[in-house]
Amino acid sequence: MPILQDKRILITRTRHQASELATQLEALGAIPILIPTIEIVPTETYSTLDAALVQIETLGGNAFDWLLFTSANAVEVFHQRREYLGQLQSPGAPRSDSQTRLSATRESSFPRIAVIGPATAKAVQGIGLTVDLIPPQYVAESLAEALIPDAPGKRILLIRATDARDILPEALSAAGATVTIANAYRNQIPADSIVALRRLFDSPANYPDAITFTSASTARNLVALLDAAGVALPNSVALISIGPITTRALRDLGLEPGIEAAEPTLPALVEAVENYFNLPRDFSAEA
Repeated sequence: MPILQDKRILITRTRHQASELATQLEALGAIPILIPTIEIVPTETYSTLDAALVQIETLGGNAFDWLLFTSANAVEVFHQRREYLGQLQSPGAPRSDSQTRLSATRESSFPRIAVIGPATAKAVQGIGLTVDLIPPQYVAESLAEALIPDAPGKRILLIRATDARDILPEALSAAGATVTIANAYRNQIPADSIVALRRLFDSPANYPDAITFTSASTARNLVALLDAAGVALPNSVALISIGPITTRALRDLGLEPGIEAAEPTLPALVEAVENYFNLPRDFSAEA
């Protein structure tokens, strides 16, 4: 019997991102429970991002030396705004027109692109662009370390969430780069998840065996949602962290993860879930 057979795993990712993790867990016999603690919503203004896109369209690699993406969501919004602006500039043109023109710009001159990890790299490649740098560890600190030797005098465009940590821009600015921050989206707590969590924890028979956390925001938002629902997190539920930043957030909230993924990727997170339930019973009880 598979290790995860009939294990109830709560997934806290956004609705449109949860399916990939759910599919991988379900293939191992688990029962995924999808209750998002994060909802991606538009930022208050796209003015900085739009202005940067116009510069890139006009000047290519002379606009910025580097484009930095710290999430697949940032890539998606970048692509959407790029297409939207292309439609404004070329009324009646097919939706792929702006991508075609930017691809031509890429061939001649385009900023280099750095991403925080393989999932973001896959998103960049999916919109027809090339990734030039992925750090050895998939966290902002490692990305900053990889870029710092090339930072002095460079112009860098960072596309990110409005509530992202400032580790990356602060480190690059201190190293002599000029960093433009373009907020692409906001993370919001989905109010309808309060009712879902209340139902999930209304009886021990419904409790999940484990909860997966894919970011610090999912940890903070789950605690906020549980507080709003009047629910205390049972000690029997294992907390599975995707990486060190998420683990730190959990501990700051007074919660101890049962296990942390070897690297902050979905395959590693799934492996961590398997490893947790493969631990000797006494270790599981202590967690």
